Amino acid sequence: MTSPYQLHGKRRPPRFRLTQITPTVLQFQNSDVTEGELQIVSRTGGLLSLATPLEYGSVATLMFPTHKGLVSGIVEMLRPISWGSQPFRFVSLEAVEQNRMHAAFDSGFYRNLEEEQWVEEFRAAAATWIPPVRKKSFKPAVAAATVATLFLGSLLYVLSAHLIR
Repeated sequence: MTSPYQLHGKRRPPRFRLTQITPTVLQFQNSDVTEGELQIVSRTGGLLSLATPLEYGSVATLMFPTHKGLVSGIVEMLRPISWGSQPFRFVSLEAVEQNRMHAAFDSGFYRNLEEEQWVEEFRAAAATWIPPVRKKSFKPAVAAATVATLFLGSLLYVLSAHLIR
């Protein structure tokens, strides 16, 4: 078994937001079973919709059907992002399972292609974006000069009032 992190290095793998309901089953080592729905999936993990959040760090076997066959892999549950949504990461996924999952989600059957196109356009724009150059602001210098002038003017007024008496 190979870790999905070993396969793809530092580049963030594409995420697929599923357009169809994809039921999941999580089976824990103590034989407990929890059902949910797969919302987002990538080569390294995804997001599940669950009735109740699971314990952070718990490890289970995740199974979900695709039109290419059943995908099964070992996952670690991450911190829930809301009461009904909890991310996970693949700890171990057999090569056969990886290929089946990639074939299913790369086929476009489950993918929201419009959203993916928008995300890719945004990433391209962000990669070429040059932040505007900030002009140096003279406001602090002007404020300091104004305060100094007022202080000196007040000092001269007080001194001249004492000298005239």
